[in-house]
Amino acid sequence: MLPKSRRDTAYLVTEARKPRSEDISYRERRYLIMMAFRVACFVLTIVLFASGAGWLAAIPGVGAIVIPYFAVVFANGGREPTSTRGFRAYEPKLPERYSGPGQGAQEGPSVPGQPGDGGVPDHGQE
Repeated sequence: MLPKSRRDTAYLVTEARKPRSEDISYRERRYLIMMAFRVACFVLTIVLFASGAGWLAAIPGVGAIVIPYFAVVFANGGREPTSTRGFRAYEPKLPERYSGPGQGAQEGPSVPGQPGDGGVPDHGQE
């Protein structure tokens, strides 16, 4: 059996996955933003503690402790799942296939001498 040279299905460009390099750069950017937010929480904790804010300094402190966990989980999560939910491919609503006259069922009685009457053709002899 010969291998098929063509695919049975066509793929749409809109269904293609993002390149791996784009996915990696997206995850790196998200990680760096989360870690910058962690640094801001840490600095805010020190400023609030030094100014005598008391237990209010613990709120950004907890953020500075918890954020690295989520940053690493999101960064190592791998490629984003490809979800086509909400995306519907264009499907044209074409009319039924047209069959010309004489190609469907016969509409009336057959006329002798016409093709398809089942009789012997008349060749002009009487």
